[in-house]
Amino acid sequence: MSETNLTTLIRSMQPRLCPGLFVFVTIPPSGAIPAGIAPIMMFQEAEGITLIAPAEQVEAVGLPPAFPSRMITLNINSSLESVGFLAAITARLAAAGIAVNPISGFHHDHLFVLEIRAEEAMAILEKMMRENSFKKIASQPLRS
Repeated sequence: MSETNLTTLIRSMQPRLCPGLFVFVTIPPSGAIPAGIAPIMMFQEAEGITLIAPAEQVEAVGLPPAFPSRMITLNINSSLESVGFLAAITARLAAAGIAVNPISGFHHDHLFVLEIRAEEAMAILEKMMRENSFKKIASQPLRS
């Protein structure tokens, strides 16, 4: 079952920094994905098709890459109907000056952050988890 409670989502998000470097590229709206590129995401826009793919694959075919990033997967099964989860996360990263491109899959949310800021982003996410875990413990009544 997917989660919608914001406190539970943040407390249990379990961010994981995925291996590899990813880049964003675009191809014409009617274009084919070049052989050798296995995108982890593609999205059709009026101006073209956006691909997120491993950097080495994009370099090998000579497409101009943008936003060299690491992917952070939030390992909680967040609902597509949850309210404020990514807003809370992106606001905290923005306050630290970290650009983030969030992508929601059916089961998880994924954050693409510049490679040079990935470890810092992970530390911020882990701090958010700790803060929300403390709030739950602090709000529980003492038992005698």
